[in-house]
Amino acid sequence: MPDGVVWRGDAILFDMDGTVVDSTVAVDRQWRRWAARHGLDAEPLVAVAHGRRTLDTLRDMAPHLASAEEAERFDAEEASDNEGVVEVPGARVLLSSLPAERWALVTSANRALALARMGAIPLPLPRVVVSADDVRRGKPDPEGYLLAARRLEIAASRCLVFEDTPAGVAAGLAAGMAVLGIGRGSPPDLPGAMLVLPDLRSLSAVRGSPGIELRLIDGRTG
Repeated sequence: MPDGVVWRGDAILFDMDGTVVDSTVAVDRQWRRWAARHGLDAEPLVAVAHGRRTLDTLRDMAPHLASAEEAERFDAEEASDNEGVVEVPGARVLLSSLPAERWALVTSANRALALARMGAIPLPLPRVVVSADDVRRGKPDPEGYLLAARRLEIAASRCLVFEDTPAGVAAGLAAGMAVLGIGRGSPPDLPGAMLVLPDLRSLSAVRGSPGIELRLIDGRTG
């Protein structure tokens, strides 16, 4: 590809937390609050909760409390607390440059929480939002990304996934999609990601005929 072009295809699928929205403070606060309420050590919960459905974290870390009702209560409380939720640098510019029918949000949050987080900043919303409410299996299962591609009516092989966790990267790869990592780490921290960037400020999207060309603004690839 020409210098600076990192991907060409038809649609970009974004994880939410840690990728376009930085909700680390709010997520950690909610899990610590919940752990204190139940007399549990919060640290193991905080360590694994990011990028996963609440119910999946409960099943793995506190199976005696894992129920759909408990997860719903947790998510409702979390949706009401957006203090400290901020944009991942560059998210608004990049998302605003994409045609609404050429990108989707694929998040482990439920729909109410996703809309609350995106609206708190606010950030643009695409036509397709796949949340924890829409899937039977959370990341690293590819179900959410495959569902988003179907709803966009675009082949999975023509989609690019943006992710910030190993589970999310694994989900995108299992769906047969290219994956670009977002975070402060390096490629070994997100195995399989074709590139890892600290945020979205160095990226621009150019509309093609009919697809999208993603470029590094300064031409560097890491």
